[in-house]
Amino acid sequence: MFAEYASLIPWILTVATLGLMAVQGILSRREVRRLRSQLKNRCETLGRELHATTSGSMGVGQRLVTCERQLHELRGALDEMRQNDPLRISYDEASRLVDLGADIDDLMNTCGISRPEAELVSALRKREAA
Repeated sequence: MFAEYASLIPWILTVATLGLMAVQGILSRREVRRLRSQLKNRCETLGRELHATTSGSMGVGQRLVTCERQLHELRGALDEMRQNDPLRISYDEASRLVDLGADIDDLMNTCGISRPEAELVSALRKREAA
């Protein structure tokens, strides 16, 4: 009797192996589906995040261009104000006169600046010359 069963053992083992392989295939297929689903969800999430980041950076870029334009306009206005500033012209003239040897009283009378301002311009020009 054992001899009859002994000849069936290879068949039983083959059927068991095939059954285990079928179960493993089914489980693997389920795992692959689950992983695909997770990957698809992650890709969609990353796509939405990328779109939001891109949209945000475009908005920041537009604001930056606007700020740069305003800064350029303000620099132009500031340069124009500096060129048209009567006090600056007085100080430039006072500096030139100090270079020519004018004293503090001459600076006050010619440029219309106060004594402390004339003393300061004179001291600064003499310090720069030294």
